[in-house]
Amino acid sequence: MTKTSPPRRGRPHGTSVRKLELVALRLFAEQGFHETTVEQIAAAAGVSRRTFFRYFDAKSAVLWNEFDSEVEAIRATLAAAEADLPVMQAIRLAVLATNDYSAEDVPELRMRMRLIATVPELAASAAVRYDAWERTIGDFVAERTGWPPGSLYPLAVGRATLAVSRAAYDRWAARATEGRADADLTVYLDVALAALAVGFPDDILFADDARLAKVRRTSRVGRSTRLKSDGG
Repeated sequence: MTKTSPPRRGRPHGTSVRKLELVALRLFAEQGFHETTVEQIAAAAGVSRRTFFRYFDAKSAVLWNEFDSEVEAIRATLAAAEADLPVMQAIRLAVLATNDYSAEDVPELRMRMRLIATVPELAASAAVRYDAWERTIGDFVAERTGWPPGSLYPLAVGRATLAVSRAAYDRWAARATEGRADADLTVYLDVALAALAVGFPDDILFADDARLAKVRRTSRVGRSTRLKSDGG
């Protein structure tokens, strides 16, 4: 497999970006999300309001910068995967490579997740980000296996991968908060994704002409049935 080195999550390019993130998180925690203004964040970070908007298009974007970076890193890592690498192994390695958090990252991560869970507008925006993460995985599955984008297997693998990754993250964060020695996120992700791979081996995921033809026939029958039920 070609070795890739995606940027580590939580360490965006440029010290100004990182400083703005940390200052914003601190002010959100101290004052509340709605009570904190862009002007306050910029002033506390020692930059102008204009500089803030050079990096972020809105105040809420500060909390999603790392997640958006992860999506791009996963996409780049999957694009560089060797063609003969099993699909789920390529996905597992890409997710692991872009989630190299350690125990000392837990307080910041938990602060982010707490804000996202408790501020309605942030919680609503989570669905958009999770959908982008799922589609990144699903698009890779579709390209690698021959199934159309958005069809059953690409959709199922994308959603299942996100679900087990979130479960691994939740369990890791809980263990790290307890000060457990095994609090390494990649350990939990590796176990969860390896278990998921058992259900999606390549001999099931890859499309062939007969299976594609069956899907197309089923799709045509479904459309015909709907048209008849609608009086068409």
